[in-house]
Amino acid sequence: MASPFIVIATCKVKDGKLADEKKRAPRSAQYAHDHEPRTIGFHEFGHADGTEVDFIQFHPDIESFEHHMTVHDPSYQDFLGETSSVRVYGQPTEAIMDLFTKLGGPNVKITVIPEHLGGFTRGPEGDS
Repeated sequence: MASPFIVIATCKVKDGKLADEKKRAPRSAQYAHDHEPRTIGFHEFGHADGTEVDFIQFHPDIESFEHHMTVHDPSYQDFLGETSSVRVYGQPTEAIMDLFTKLGGPNVKITVIPEHLGGFTRGPEGDS
């Protein structure tokens, strides 16, 4: 059985764009829901100071995340700036690491926790 692949990415909110991002986020989540049938979870949280948001993605395997990167909603670029940090749970490919560096630039902090020691994922009981 494949290990889950989980990504938490922190992105800067462009100046004056927080209200727009709050409107965009539900549409983006619906887009992911409709175009990424294997994605288990996709959530966006805003930091208390309004300067950054975190994307939390939970995929059943790395192939699901790779699919996300080919079909994701590009509208985030209108309101969000560089990716400031990425935490990856699972073993990313070199291409995925290159992509994270490209999204965040040379100063992006990337942390990889490669070894899945155990756990479970509940089956679908409906969307939440």
